Amino acid sequence: MTFEMEYEYPEIVVENYEEILNKVILTALDYEECPYEAQVYVLMTDNDTIHQINKEHREMDRPTDVLSFPMSEYEIPGDFSDIEERDPDAFHPESGELILGDIIISMDKVKEQAKEYGHTEVRELAFLVAHSMLHLMGYDHMEDEERKIMEAKQKEILEICGYKR
Repeated sequence: MTFEMEYEYPEIVVENYEEILNKVILTALDYEECPYEAQVYVLMTDNDTIHQINKEHREMDRPTDVLSFPMSEYEIPGDFSDIEERDPDAFHPESGELILGDIIISMDKVKEQAKEYGHTEVRELAFLVAHSMLHLMGYDHMEDEERKIMEAKQKEILEICGYKR
C-alpha cells in the first residue's frame, strides 16, 4: 500500500498521527475486503485551507472537518468486483495499485470536535479517517438508510482498531 501524507498544520495535535492513519486506512480496506493494494493521499491542514478547498470544489463557503475525493464511482458501495473493467484509470500505471483518492482533514476541527463530543483527539482523527475511507470506497450518507449503514461501518472499523468513545 502507498500512503502519502502531508502535514501542514503548525502544531502536532496527535503525536502518533501517522500510525493512526495507517492503522485505520488498512483496517477499512480489510473491512471492505478490498482485493487490491491501494494508494491513499492524506492532507492534514487548518480551517482556512479546508475552507478554500470546500468553497472551490463543493461551493460551500465554510470550513468542514474532512473532505473526501474518491478516484472512482461505485454503483454498489465497496464493490470492487468490476473496477478493472469499469475504471482502468483508477490504477496507478507503474505500481498497479488502486488509487482510492484523497482525504483532507482540518486539524482545527479535530481539536474542536474532540472537545465538543467529549473524546480524545486521537479518536476524532481516527473517526474522520474511517469516515473518509468509506467515502473513497463509494459510501455516502445523504439518505437515512445510507447514513445508518455508514455509521455502523465506521463504528465497527473504529472498534477493530481499538478506538472507542
